[in-house]
Amino acid sequence: MPSNLTGSNSTTIPPDAHRNFPALIFGILLIIVIICGNLLVCISVYTEKALKTTTNYFIISLAVSDLLLAVLVLPLFVYAEFQDGVWTLNMSICDALMTMDVMLCTASIFNLCAISVDRFIAVSVPLAYSRKHVDQRQILLLSGTWVLALAVASPVMFGINNVPGRVQNECKLEDNNYVIYSSVCSFFIPCPIMLLLYFGIFRGLRRWEQARKAKLRSSMQISQKLQDAAATATTTTTMPPPPLPGAQPPPPPQLPPTAIKRQLTNLNLHLAKQRKLTELKLEELDQDSDAEQSTVSPPPDRNHDPNLDRNHGPNLDRNSSQPVPAVAYPNLRPNQEPPRRNKINRRERKAMRVLPVVVGAFLFCWTPFFVVHMLGAVCDTCEVPSKLMSTVTWLGYVNSAVNPIIYTVFNTEFRKFFKKFLPRCR
Repeated sequence: MPSNLTGSNSTTIPPDAHRNFPALIFGILLIIVIICGNLLVCISVYTEKALKTTTNYFIISLAVSDLLLAVLVLPLFVYAEFQDGVWTLNMSICDALMTMDVMLCTASIFNLCAISVDRFIAVSVPLAYSRKHVDQRQILLLSGTWVLALAVASPVMFGINNVPGRVQNECKLEDNNYVIYSSVCSFFIPCPIMLLLYFGIFRGLRRWEQARKAKLRSSMQISQKLQDAAATATTTTTMPPPPLPGAQPPPPPQLPPTAIKRQLTNLNLHLAKQRKLTELKLEELDQDSDAEQSTVSPPPDRNHDPNLDRNHGPNLDRNSSQPVPAVAYPNLRPNQEPPRRNKINRRERKAMRVLPVVVGAFLFCWTPFFVVHMLGAVCDTCEVPSKLMSTVTWLGYVNSAVNPIIYTVFNTEFRKFFKKFLPRCR
């Protein structure tokens, strides 16, 4: 959304016009980085099943806006910067450049705002949120970002830049009222909404994690009480009944030592697992639940114990008619897999970590531009230096190259794909 691509007010280009080669080299490198980085993001989501989530579909929309910016806007902007800001092409091309620039910049921030809305719904109403398939609400958000972005940029397309006395070697937004309107719609309204939504998201996540930890502690306390009660019941069951008056007391039953040892071993394993779970963090609990289920043997069930059935019959001792007491573990079922929802929540919490970084990078890159842009439109007596305007515009465009780098650093699944994909290209 460059507002001024010239440092001269003359209508002709001086023959000894300065050529800005550093801007040309930096611009070409920036275009290559933006195209390659965002193409990798699109390819990764298209090819990797683990990355096909609704959050990443919004990231694809953001990557597409960055790609279009690199293809449709940056080449002309770099050309004008190479000419030291003097516009030498047709003014219709300038208007097309301004239209695409406003629309794609607005689409980027609207995509980020749509991501924050989608994440807020996922945290606030998790049961009604579709994590794997794009539903009508998400389709509406995705299409709405582009429709609104086009609506913000449409006045330029319909000729708002065609003002009397327009300088032909400048490519900028000519109407200051439109500059204010586009800046407010593209930046100053969506950004506060987005920040408020993320504040609500992280408050909801904090409450959710605290409630989950409290539920885990309560479940382990109940399980510990049940184990104590089961141990007490085992001790009392193995004691012989009191003899009848005048009758000779029967000999005490002899329990199989292997059965008693097996039950005590399983009980110790279960108690050790419970103590270990209390020391784990919430994230570690989600990651290691599969490994623990496969390495820790489940304790015997009341209704079925294969070892006891094979060696001693259905819970009966060879030398005694009394059944061997079995301990019940109501909160731990054999071969029970951890709920799928825990894994999805863990993935969403990882996605939550990268998205605020994307938003922070966007604000860092584009806030200076919009502040300077608004200042030049509101204050008629303020003269914004052309070098300052050029610098903040470059900083805004750098954001399109930063987003893919953020994904590789902060998102494990994107990072795994890039490590696997890049060696193939060598």
